[in-house]
Formats: sequence, C-alpha cells, structure tokens
Amino acid sequence: MDIKKIAQDLFDKEICELEKVKGKISDSLEIVVNLILNSKGKVVITGIGKSGIIGKKIAATLASTGTLAVFMNSAEGLHGDLGMINKNDIVIAISNSGNSDEVISIIPSIKKIGATLIAMTGNSNSRLGKEADAILDIGVEKEGCPLNLAPMSSTTSTLVMGDALATVLITARNFKPENFAVYHPGGSLGRRLLMKVKDVMHKDLPIAQLTSDMDTVIMTMTKKRLGVVCIVENDELLGIITEGDIRRALKMKDKFFTLKAEDIMTRDYTYATENIMALDALDLMENRESQISVLPVLSDKEIVGVVRIHDLLNVIGK
Repeated sequence: MDIKKIAQDLFDKEICELEKVKGKISDSLEIVVNLILNSKGKVVITGIGKSGIIGKKIAATLASTGTLAVFMNSAEGLHGDLGMINKNDIVIAISNSGNSDEVISIIPSIKKIGATLIAMTGNSNSRLGKEADAILDIGVEKEGCPLNLAPMSSTTSTLVMGDALATVLITARNFKPENFAVYHPGGSLGRRLLMKVKDVMHKDLPIAQLTSDMDTVIMTMTKKRLGVVCIVENDELLGIITEGDIRRALKMKDKFFTLKAEDIMTRDYTYATENIMALDALDLMENRESQISVLPVLSDKEIVGVVRIHDLLNVIGK
C-alpha cells in the first residue's frame, strides 16, 4: 500500500471537483450577495449531518467578518428552533442531494414565516432546489472516498462555496482588519490587531540630561532596566543612549568617564507614536537595516514612554 500516493490521489480528486464547481459559479451568487447586503435580518445557515458541520463553520466565518449569521440544526428546527427565524432573515439550507428529510421538512415553515430561502445543493431539481429563491450549485461528480460514498468532495465544495460567499461580502462591506479585531478580542489574534503602543509602553522613564556624566547614565540605565536612557530637556527628547552606545564609548577607555551624555547619545533616533498599532511598531523595529530593540514613544516632541521589542513580541505572539 502506497500511503503517500493514496493521500495525493485524494487531493487530486478534490481539486478536480473544486475546479468543476468553480466553473458553475453563476449570477446566482451575485443574487445571494445582494439579498444579504440588502437584508434587514440575519443569515441562518441550516443543515444536517456532515452538511450541518460545514454549515456551522460557514456561519462562524460570516459572523466573524461582518455578517450577522447563526447556525440552526435542521432537526432541531423541527422541534422549536425555527423560532429563531423571522421574515427578514435569509435561510441558507445546505443539502448535497437536496432531499434530506430534515431539511425538506422545515421548508413549509420557512415559507410561512416569510424568510428568503437559498439552497446550497448539488441537485437543482431536488425538492430543496425547486423551493429555493436562489441556488448556489455545489454539485460534484465524484466523492474523494474510494467507495464514492463518504462525503468528501461534496463537503469540501460546500465549505469553499461558503468561503467564496464570505469573501465577496467582506469585499463588498469594505471590512477591515480593525473590524475583524473587534470580533476577535481574545488570544494572540486580537492582541495583534487591537494592541497599540500606548498599551505596551513603559511610562516610568530612564531620564538624563545633556550634561549628565557616565556614572549617572549607567546608574539610570541599570535602575530602570529598559536598555535605554532618554536625554531630555524641557520634556523634549533630544537623543537616546542605548547599551550599544555605551559599549562603543567604552572603546575610549582613557576618557570614558570624562564624557557627557551628549557626547555619546544617538541624535537621529527612530521613534514611535503612542497611537500606532503595536504590530506596526514591531515591523518598524524589525525591518530596519540594523534591527533595534527599543523605541522611544513620542507625543508631538514630548517623550511619553519607551517600548522594547520583547515587550511587543510577548503581547503580539509573533
């Protein structure tokens, strides 16, 4: 048994079927998109079995990308869950055959409620297809299963059609990363998209003056443990001294302790503003020709904080 070949053959079969379904995309998709965009209600995805599992994922994708959507198991719909549907809603019923008993059984109630019915099916001549206001054709010729029985190609095509619908809606709504972040506040994804520099920066700053001697500079850096000293005059940042600046100055052993802060500070420093995204600040630090590990944070010309690269990495999880 050639395990690798069997797996690759499955990929080939499903890719082939997806290409066929791609060719079936018609004006019906545009109709469905416009119905959703113009709807005053929500999108209700329904299905049973494997189609139901895929339906849950489609509903979750829609909900997380700006379309009010929920999933209703068709069997549960027969026992009261149809109450979640109202006349302004759009019901997308998933059934590859278009004749699943549980799906067919709830159609009369959906019609009586007055909701719009969309069929996601591989059989436009089925009961579901004939009752639907529009059809998204997910029909495949062969399942990936070697017995051509277990839903594989058909569930894949359903999933991808759902992704296609979500993608068009994302584009039509001009849905942006910051919108996406609102629905994903938890975990590293939310932090990456929501966290700003002001949420991460250190405000207890290591401060010295232009005339501060090396003893003062080193003691200030050691006490604050941020790897930088900010050289400030009247709250304006004139320069910074990093551990690298001190190491370079130490090469002048004979006069190191006669130097002042202004003699070794970096005047042409890179900085961040407090309201930029933490992810952008991390890119700023990483994408320089020589990577930097600490950034002063300014509001106008006033120093308000310091952010370190490992602080950003800790919260962003990059």
